[in-house]
Amino acid sequence: MNDIHSDHELYYKPRWLTSEIQTAVKDHPVVILTGPRQVGKSTLLQKEAPFSKWRYLSFDDYDLLNQAQKDPMALLSSEENMVLDEVQRVPSLLLAIKRKVDEGGRKNRFILSGSANLLLMEKVSETLAGRAVYFTLYPMTLGETQNHIPSGLIKNIFRGKFPDEGKNNISHDPIEQIHKGLMPPLLTLKRPDSIVRWWEGYVATYLERDLRQISQIESLSDFRRVMEALALRTGNILNQSALARDIAMSQPTIHRYINLLEASCLVTRVNAFHRNRTKRLMKSPKIYWIDPALSAYLAGYSDIHDLKAAREIGAMFESLIFLHLQVTSQLLLPRPRLFYWRTMDGKEVDFVLEQGRHLIAFEVKLASNPQYSDTRNLQIFLKEYPETQAAVLIYNGNEIVRMSEKIIAVPWHVLG
Repeated sequence: MNDIHSDHELYYKPRWLTSEIQTAVKDHPVVILTGPRQVGKSTLLQKEAPFSKWRYLSFDDYDLLNQAQKDPMALLSSEENMVLDEVQRVPSLLLAIKRKVDEGGRKNRFILSGSANLLLMEKVSETLAGRAVYFTLYPMTLGETQNHIPSGLIKNIFRGKFPDEGKNNISHDPIEQIHKGLMPPLLTLKRPDSIVRWWEGYVATYLERDLRQISQIESLSDFRRVMEALALRTGNILNQSALARDIAMSQPTIHRYINLLEASCLVTRVNAFHRNRTKRLMKSPKIYWIDPALSAYLAGYSDIHDLKAAREIGAMFESLIFLHLQVTSQLLLPRPRLFYWRTMDGKEVDFVLEQGRHLIAFEVKLASNPQYSDTRNLQIFLKEYPETQAAVLIYNGNEIVRMSEKIIAVPWHVLG
């Protein structure tokens, strides 16, 4: 299952991250681009200038992989700029890249791409320290699927500029998006059975091929059980002990499997925000799947009507917002860090973006009308952290509403 696929190559849509990568390659000898399979990394690098004119090598090619393992310096002997795809399959190449960069006075430019999270690979971060910058290509935002430019909402709020209040006639059903997903190949699929079949193939390929490339798994059925259990917990605080108890599996095994899912770019842990103030705060991370449709599929919601009635639908909507915040955060400098906030007595804000000393708090509600009562936890956060730039209630509607001096309600589709 390669990132580039003839069925959707004709329907290529520009990605917002492209301009950031284009800028980065001018100043840095190595740019690392990670992301899950089928998210469009190879397509972007083969379609967009200047990388489209660079020498492109993919280590999905076994002959090339063998050559790289035996004589990595020979593979890099040319003076060309290079895109090296699926580079996690040949970690021995990293030292050769470091030597090439150092000996060449940083004239050569490399983009290293892979479906493993190379930032989590200790050898990558150690070998290329000071030489590389990192990006993650996520599934598409709603705006990207419609060829829109980024809204700039978060950037403006960090600068103290709130969006104008008012209604618009645009509305997008988030349940349809959660059911279908935002992977590029899904853009051309219309039939519900085709979408389910695509996700079946995606998970099967991951279990049967991709997973085996990064680790030895004793039981694929046990690994699948962990995936399904985590899908039901997307957007929730991760309690590995409780998870191990619920599915009768050892905690060390659970811990290892979650690490593998994170290294595969399929799940992300979000840490708790804890600039220590007056209240005791939760410290365990929350967990999110990279695409809300993947968690919906693994949780058994292949029918959109079942999904609408699902107990977990609120958390899956939160996962959809998480995806949009992750994508738009990478477009900002300095890049904000994403957290959640929760006190031990249950007061919680779904997301906190921290950029330097500036904070934006987000509460996510799958409701068609914003209520002042929905802002209760945002008010608590603002009182605890008065330096917060703004608090945003994200909901499923079509009107931007100012709720108080620092709190604004924004339709989810305005994010991207």
